[in-house]
Amino acid sequence: MASSSAGIVTGLTAAALVTVGVLAHQASVAAPAGPERPRASSTPAPGAPKAPRDRHHPDALPAGSGTGERVVYSVDDDRVWLVGSGNRVRRTFRVTPSTVDPAPGAYTVTSRSNRVTGSDGVPVEHVVRFATAQGVAIGFSAAVDGSTAKPDPDERTGGVRTSRADGEAIWRFATIGQQVVVVP
Repeated sequence: MASSSAGIVTGLTAAALVTVGVLAHQASVAAPAGPERPRASSTPAPGAPKAPRDRHHPDALPAGSGTGERVVYSVDDDRVWLVGSGNRVRRTFRVTPSTVDPAPGAYTVTSRSNRVTGSDGVPVEHVVRFATAQGVAIGFSAAVDGSTAKPDPDERTGGVRTSRADGEAIWRFATIGQQVVVVP
């Protein structure tokens, strides 16, 4: 009897594995192809309207940019806000955008690197990555030489460049899992 029970369990296990394999294949065929596939770390809202701005205070935190501790990045204004508890802006600064922009939405910091070479070949520090768009990793970074030159428009880059001081501030603030809200 024990050998027939083992055979039944083995048969059921094999059938379950085949079923899981078939379902996984069907899911991969039905999923969108290419780098446009959404990532679990983001909930982008393409085509979102521009967040209202305070015309008298252009560096004021955009309305509708979320709640709680977070990094807010405006792709239209090339500005970042580090927002602490109580919706209090701890720091805001201008950035040099990459050539590939993330879609508006809420993301989380997924990885960080103290020093690497950027996709444009420039040595960078304090890299804080939070999104992928068009197959390019998007994140904040500061060039080690302090430069913030605009990237070559013919290259697909994801490095949103900050000054070294601002890069250090975002490095201390935006640890793994920190929310990053991208607004138009």
